[in-house]
Amino acid sequence: MKIKITPKKYEDVLALPPEKHLRPKKPNIFFRTLLKLVSIPGLMGVNFKCTKIGMEELGKKEPCLYLMNHSSFIDLEIVASILYPRPFNIVATTDSFVGKSWLMRQIGCIPTKKFVFDIGLVRDMTHTVRKLGSSVVMYPEASYSFDGTATTLPDSLGKFVKLLDVPVVMIRTYGAFTRQPLYNDLKKRKVDVSADMKYLLSRDEIKKMSAEEINDILAAEFNFDNFRWQQENKIKIDEPYRADLLNRVLYKCPHCNREGKTLGKGISLTCSACGKVYELDEYGFLKATEGDTKFDHIPDWFAWERECVRKEIEDGTYSFEAPVRICMGVDLKKIYYIGKGRLTHSKDGFHLTGAGGKLDYKQNPQATYSLYSDFNWYEVGDIICIGNQKALYYCFPETEGDFVAKVRLATEELYNIYKIEKNKG
Repeated sequence: MKIKITPKKYEDVLALPPEKHLRPKKPNIFFRTLLKLVSIPGLMGVNFKCTKIGMEELGKKEPCLYLMNHSSFIDLEIVASILYPRPFNIVATTDSFVGKSWLMRQIGCIPTKKFVFDIGLVRDMTHTVRKLGSSVVMYPEASYSFDGTATTLPDSLGKFVKLLDVPVVMIRTYGAFTRQPLYNDLKKRKVDVSADMKYLLSRDEIKKMSAEEINDILAAEFNFDNFRWQQENKIKIDEPYRADLLNRVLYKCPHCNREGKTLGKGISLTCSACGKVYELDEYGFLKATEGDTKFDHIPDWFAWERECVRKEIEDGTYSFEAPVRICMGVDLKKIYYIGKGRLTHSKDGFHLTGAGGKLDYKQNPQATYSLYSDFNWYEVGDIICIGNQKALYYCFPETEGDFVAKVRLATEELYNIYKIEKNKG
């Protein structure tokens, strides 16, 4: 999937009129049926099955909040199939609207900027359930998982659930990540996909609970490990490219501690600095070809990298700086390329400069609990995206090495440190 990018001067992008806000549209039965029909071939190809748990508790015309883990493109096909014929509106990132805004609205999508505080989104979702009588589908993780485990959930989720005042249903997929992991450029593998759809919380239960109690329940539901699932269920992945680009996730060698020197190719992950080689077997285990195996489980390696980032922050040694190509998103029509610049990240947050000195954007660590970062974003390249309600800045690092995962980890850990310090105060 590609996206339309147009070169434009920074000052001309700023001069563009703001995007007119439109209320969500309840998708009619034609578009709901169309979505279901176009999803059939993809779901048949993975022998899709859905297990419904307690769904008889949900009224036939009662709107609810569907929370779903986010693994790959097949997620929308799953939703379109298992919710039919119920009307639903799905929260989607603004860049997914570019070049197809009319269609996205017809099928019920609600635009939002990832990891940017958006009171307008809350109003739109409230309008959807109360005025349109339509359910809302939301991926609270906001981004695809890098390592197959759950990504950070927002602290505000419990408060939002109470505000929305509708039942909560959990949709959890199995095999979607394993079939098409993000790090592997979303190359498909031969894996069956299934889902559980569980009635999680009623309106009465939500009213009796605190926001913190709701957050605890949701955190438990979003506690998963796709590699462990593959291993325990003996799901065989024998494609010869299964470790391609695994370096995007496992960017730091645990033997020599060098970063950006690993390379995933074929079934192997090799460190060019010390020569250590790991192989990813058919069941998702890592094993060193010679010598000791520091990590045989990808999420454990990734968790170690998080610990390393946290220590760098606490020691005052963490920093990231790279020349970047900069694109801007200010409306739903196009993404605008404004030239090159420089992006830095430190304990003080992000600092982006460019456009011949005209662009100077700063974002503090407490601005966001995570980061919109992606691998091979719309086939353009790996990105780090920052910004606010006025504009999003899509930054494509031009320095050799893998930085996207580390910067996301650093963003999350800086926010966590800030939150702990704030609670102490």
